[in-house]
Amino acid sequence: MGKKTMLVSLAVILGLLAIFAYSSEYELRFVPNKPYLRPEKNVPAPDELGDKFELKGGSERDNRGFPQRKIEDLASQYPKLFYREGPRNVKKVALTFDDGPDSVYTPQILDVLRKHKVKATFFLVGERAELFPDVVKKIVKGGHVIGNHSMTHPNIMKLNKEQTFQEIQKCEDVLSALTGYKPALFRSPYGSLDSQKVEEISELDVKLIAWNIDSLDWKSLTAEQVKANILENVREGSIILQHSSGSKKENLTGSVAALDEVIKTLKKEKYKFVTVSELLDIPYKK
Repeated sequence: MGKKTMLVSLAVILGLLAIFAYSSEYELRFVPNKPYLRPEKNVPAPDELGDKFELKGGSERDNRGFPQRKIEDLASQYPKLFYREGPRNVKKVALTFDDGPDSVYTPQILDVLRKHKVKATFFLVGERAELFPDVVKKIVKGGHVIGNHSMTHPNIMKLNKEQTFQEIQKCEDVLSALTGYKPALFRSPYGSLDSQKVEEISELDVKLIAWNIDSLDWKSLTAEQVKANILENVREGSIILQHSSGSKKENLTGSVAALDEVIKTLKKEKYKFVTVSELLDIPYKK
């Protein structure tokens, strides 16, 4: 080995040692340039309730296809009805969780939120709320906001106006009985909406809530993958989408595991966690 080569090798080693020393004093946040999309393999999903716990419209994996650009278009077209993010001039973010409640993932998520004293927004499916009323009450007791996510989780785009209203109003009745208030926030299953549906649903005196950060946890990703999808894209005013339950095809273990680190990291970066209603300055109940 020549003298020049030895000097180069020594410089590399010293550089690595310097990085290690720095990172031991300050915890570095590393995320890849692009979100991971590869699902976790060979991990079974909880199936404690069988077919009656399946989503009417099917799994997220089988129904997604609503492009983010369309969400942006609707938010621009209906700025007082349809929201995908909050103000960008304050360092606040809102955690949101869809498709619950259940007896597996939702309680774990509530434990993490309680540990960090963070409030979030849960968009609940009416049929599942009927199956797990105690979990719904636990969400409310924790100071979290509850939103309407339809009664049976169908693809709203496949329903006529009357069927759409029934889905929303039946869920509203269930949640009202359990929480003491009628939710003023609605999130469409799978995010499926168009201009006509936005205008129809607005007649029910609700605000439509989308998101600008998708964790993609419905792909059964690992904790590192979910964490990267959130932290790579987060910014002031972000509405972050995760799930507190899913279909039989979805395993959310990675999403639950990622939540603790996501909260820790964003708190270190001086983000404040708020509910959707606080972020957007709109009421959460009618």
